Amino acid sequence: MTIAQQVLAVNDDLPIRTDAPVHSGKVRSVYWLTEADSARLIRERGYDVPVDTPLAIMVISDRLSAFDCIWQGEGGLAGVPGKGAALNAISHHWFELFKENGLAHSHILEVPHPLVWIVRKAKPVKIEAIARNYITGSMWRAYSNGERNFCGIELPEGLEKDQKLPELLITPSTKGILRGIPGVPEADDVNISRADIVANHEAFNFLSVDDISTYERCLSEGFRLIESALAEAGQIFVDTKFEFGYVTNSNGEQELIYMDEVGTPDSSRMWDINAHANGKIIENSKEGFRQRLLNHFPDADILLNKERMDEREKLAAENELPTNFLLDVSTTYVTTVERIIGRKLNLSTNPRAEIIDILAADFGLIES
Repeated sequence: MTIAQQVLAVNDDLPIRTDAPVHSGKVRSVYWLTEADSARLIRERGYDVPVDTPLAIMVISDRLSAFDCIWQGEGGLAGVPGKGAALNAISHHWFELFKENGLAHSHILEVPHPLVWIVRKAKPVKIEAIARNYITGSMWRAYSNGERNFCGIELPEGLEKDQKLPELLITPSTKGILRGIPGVPEADDVNISRADIVANHEAFNFLSVDDISTYERCLSEGFRLIESALAEAGQIFVDTKFEFGYVTNSNGEQELIYMDEVGTPDSSRMWDINAHANGKIIENSKEGFRQRLLNHFPDADILLNKERMDEREKLAAENELPTNFLLDVSTTYVTTVERIIGRKLNLSTNPRAEIIDILAADFGLIES
């Protein structure tokens, strides 16, 4: 079997029984189960949720997204071997750590396969909850261009690239295009301030103003837990993105939880701690691949300028990257995650067939 065949690049065509359209994002696809199957699994598997909770099968792919585009390699390599399993494993690892330390729960109910989660339906909060420990990336680009106010936070003068910030900063942005919110542009991924959220908390799907403080606490305390664990694994936790949503818990109450993924090499920057002490940056996250793309193409502005999105999508669609670009990402993800979770990843040789077999035999969810 070739490397390309070990990659799950297409994850929205599995024969999972559902009566709703499959929702497919850049990396994950969500199959909403029928009402009958949801109720049956809650009963059979003993999930601690209300009996009428909608459930979904969430299947992660090995596709590689960067700069809002999907990238492919030579020879039909349409993803990164082991990437999906690495992201799922490390997210679940952090979710369990959060629960053990009394933070919020997550949307995951069970992990039947390394590329699959069974999740409960959540009403997402419409913000990307971003925490920054160092000034780098988009914050540094804005700062170096003279900006000092970032998401309503005034940054001091004299900061240098990749320097640790005086304190952990919460710098949220919009999730999706939100319309009709005063002072918030109608575009995706727009930086917003805490004052914006407080003044329009219902538009961002917060049930109360008090829940804004809850999300900030879960973000900052979750960050510190991951930061401490990563330090033991020789990594610096530079910045990250969390997502939150509401579920109805077993007591019938609305509860704010973690959702999507947390602390992954896709959603975070991680640096080698020893290299950083010697003044070098070794990226152990997708940021290394992004930097490689910027150096690979002659006009890096296409990748950075949102007004050139059509050109960027054409660039991604028409260029097969050298195979080693994707295999190097695989090595980074797999070795970094295995070091953090303390065990070898269970990597599939035929992921599609494995997923179908498990969901058929153990869960009765495959269409006959």
